[in-house]
Amino acid sequence: MTSRNPRDSRLRLVSPRTLAAAPRAAVTQRRRPAPRPPEGTPPPAELARMARAVLADAARVARWADAALRPGREGAGSDGTGTLSAATAERAATDLGLTPDQVHHDWDTARLAGLVEVHGDSARPGWRLRAWNRDDSAVLRGWVAFFDAWSIAHPEPADREPAAVAEVVSAMPQVLSFLQLSAGPVPVEQLLDLLDQRVTELRTERCEVPYGPQAEASVEPSTEDTPLAPLLDWSLRALASVGALTYGDGQATLTPLGSWAVWVKLEQICVAAQSPAGNIEVSAEDMLRGCAQLRPNAARAEYRAWLAARPVGGAVTELIDAARGEDALIRGLAFEALRVVGTPAEPDVRTVADETPLRPYALLWLAEHDGADPEDAHEVLTREEATWLWVDTAAAVADHGEAPLLVRHLESAVQATVPALLDEVRAVGHPRTVQVLVALAAAHPDPALAKAVRRAAFQVHTGGS
Repeated sequence: MTSRNPRDSRLRLVSPRTLAAAPRAAVTQRRRPAPRPPEGTPPPAELARMARAVLADAARVARWADAALRPGREGAGSDGTGTLSAATAERAATDLGLTPDQVHHDWDTARLAGLVEVHGDSARPGWRLRAWNRDDSAVLRGWVAFFDAWSIAHPEPADREPAAVAEVVSAMPQVLSFLQLSAGPVPVEQLLDLLDQRVTELRTERCEVPYGPQAEASVEPSTEDTPLAPLLDWSLRALASVGALTYGDGQATLTPLGSWAVWVKLEQICVAAQSPAGNIEVSAEDMLRGCAQLRPNAARAEYRAWLAARPVGGAVTELIDAARGEDALIRGLAFEALRVVGTPAEPDVRTVADETPLRPYALLWLAEHDGADPEDAHEVLTREEATWLWVDTAAAVADHGEAPLLVRHLESAVQATVPALLDEVRAVGHPRTVQVLVALAAAHPDPALAKAVRRAAFQVHTGGS
């Protein structure tokens, strides 16, 4: 990149990488020793045995599907929603000695636990199923995913007010924390009092107190009149169905698995609260900005802690909204955080793949999620999409990085020469093109190349050629 003639300048071809994947400045911080679970918690191998027992039926159906529905076999295929057709369920029921309803239930459980993954219009075995018999950590992660989805695994009664159901789901982490700290049976009446307090706090935090003329005209149904006892009963039954607690005789008790899972999530929150930036309680954008100077592993730990403190659906929405902002650095980091989310984020990521600013990031995310090597994932991008991503990443470097990093970023372009790069950058229409080219011209040590880049920036600015 030091040729005096920019027309002959060759660019070293490397895989395009987002700024989020590049090494970031190390942040000096004192690491605390790895926390130990509460006394009496079974060892990981025993917890994994319990998790395998809870998910045994789901694993059985997932293995049947892996063997019976492989491409090329009769009956293989999917309806694109990840559900089993009636004919397939009947076939599975016959082979496994189950009823079709049992097959559907076990299939849904397998999906929630990541034993089966839905990709586009097909379903296939998840990596956790492959590692089921040899990797205890994979089994425990699968069960935690199932535990996190308790309100989906055991849907709420249809006659309940959706807003009240959402409030109860949001309040249940505090109820579970109380159960975990109690380390024994807790009367349902005591849990109901706690739930009522937490729901009241949630309503107060939203400040949903009507006032003025609009209050008298309001006809919106109020959740304050919705009895919480039936919803608490549903929540406890749902959590019991996923193996997190036992429920009966007017009391509830966390199982060893449930107690361990709640402890893990509390630890994640505590770790984030002790981080230099205190990212646990801030918005997605502020959290990402606070992670910008962390190395990738430290940043991923922050993402996991931030995600553990909120419902996954809302967290994914918040991350994607942050990615839609003007800051390209936040856009790249948002998709790094979505990689930590994994499969639950897939539907939302597919949706935004049609939005021009997010499309390259979404396509790379989906390619990696579908099993592509991260170093080869860029091959799914068209030339135009790769160029857009190059400009967007350059904008992030120009705004937050140093001049040498911007110069090195020039080497990651897919174009073989600087003139070809400049032609395609001008054609792609990125809104930050002028600023990126001006910054690159100011940073590059080669006067001839810098002059060519400045000329291209002027041409974009004036609309010339």
